[in-house]
Amino acid sequence: MNSLGSIGSLLVTTLGSLYLLAILLRFLLQLSRADFYNPITQMIVRATDPGVQIFRKFIPGFRGIDFSSLVFAILVQCLLVTALIFFAGISLPDPGLILTWSLVGLLSFVLNIYFWGLLISIVASFIAPYSAHPALVLVRQLVEPVMAPFRRLLPSMGGLDLSPIFVFLTLQIIRIVLILPVNANPAFVPGL
Repeated sequence: MNSLGSIGSLLVTTLGSLYLLAILLRFLLQLSRADFYNPITQMIVRATDPGVQIFRKFIPGFRGIDFSSLVFAILVQCLLVTALIFFAGISLPDPGLILTWSLVGLLSFVLNIYFWGLLISIVASFIAPYSAHPALVLVRQLVEPVMAPFRRLLPSMGGLDLSPIFVFLTLQIIRIVLILPVNANPAFVPGL
């Protein structure tokens, strides 16, 4: 890969990942019923609305799940994978393979969002447990639906919340079962 390809890959990876993060956060925040009037949520909605509105015309939501933002995220991920393959100088594989890489990449991205959100939530609970900062409120609202089932299952531990440990374990099990087999298969590695 030449220097122009490296610069292109860097720009596509950085800017594309930030925009994809905004789209996935929009989807996940709607799924977790987070506060729509939070200023950070409003920024995410404004940044992703032009693309989502295109798909919303023919892809309806169902029970509070905004499938148009999910389809838009898949399309953006497919475009990013295609651009990275182009900048690497590799011939384009089947569209089905690009779609598979995109779906695996999105699942990995969602798992990373929950991993880092949970980590931020844990650290913030020690540093600023009652903070009303919009970012911390949003992180709590994002991870609470994931932690709530574990909190119901675990017995009371006298103020000690062990549910994050089980959420981390579940995230890692999902990563091992769904993502690692795709990455281990040479047919899914670009350029081979």
